[in-house]
Amino acid sequence: MARKCAITGKGPMVGNNVSHANNKTKRRFLPNLRTVRITLEDGTTQKVRIAASTLRTMKKNG
Repeated sequence: MARKCAITGKGPMVGNNVSHANNKTKRRFLPNLRTVRITLEDGTTQKVRIAASTLRTMKKNG
């Protein structure tokens, strides 16, 4: 299963771990995905994996 938000398409980002000695090694920043049930227009429910930031935006905008 892809680590990707079903609505916004937000996925993993790439960066560096930086140690105290300033050594740099690659790392991944994964999105904070949550499984949520969404009610569709025909009355059925469907489980969708969306990012927590997307969930906050959806709750704010209604």
